[in-house]
Amino acid sequence: MWQVNVFTIFPNAFPGSLGVSVLKKAACQKKWNLKLIDLKKFPVKSDRIDAAPYGGGGGMILSPRTFEQAFAALSENERKWRKIYFSPRGRQINQSDLHEISDAPGVTMLCGRYEGVDQRIIDFYEMEEISVGDFVLLGGETAAMMIIEGCVRLLPGVLGNYNSIEEDSFQSHLLEYDQYTRPPVFNGLTVPKTLLSGNHRKISEFKLCRSKEITMKKRPDLWAKYVERKIKS
Repeated sequence: MWQVNVFTIFPNAFPGSLGVSVLKKAACQKKWNLKLIDLKKFPVKSDRIDAAPYGGGGGMILSPRTFEQAFAALSENERKWRKIYFSPRGRQINQSDLHEISDAPGVTMLCGRYEGVDQRIIDFYEMEEISVGDFVLLGGETAAMMIIEGCVRLLPGVLGNYNSIEEDSFQSHLLEYDQYTRPPVFNGLTVPKTLLSGNHRKISEFKLCRSKEITMKKRPDLWAKYVERKIKS
């Protein structure tokens, strides 16, 4: 069973979207487990877990002593897992990362709040700083839920149709093609004839062509990676 450990001062923010649909079903089927560690239960002095930053500045910083106590609550094996801290200055996570994380026994995530955490937490525990985009959130809880959802859907048996994963955007540096369903005509807009033809070869070619066109137009950075990959292969 895949497990994710989440350190947070707001455990009541969970499970959020992780507690509905196939994610909830997968948890009930013991395919994955969410372990929440409430940092507020590990105060270091005067019932506080944070303090003002050295050098001045606004906000409060999570104490390394608090995290030290909280981290010690994990099993010896869990302490060896990949450790992620969500930060705007981190490397932006991608689909390849999600595959690597979901293939491991588990992962540990630290959700910062206010002005963040003491840098020595990141350094001593070898935290990997990760960003989910070029924007700033109030804390790491929402980011954690995004990554957890992305990983859980990759676990064996979670999705009924595993082929949908193979056709995901970013799997081969291409964005997904357009999707259509009934009716064949909607407000004067029609479904491409190829998709209605029943010719599986032509349908596959059409989907790949649309993926290429969409990627070139909307994500030239991904298109460049796709072309580079094709040249190398």
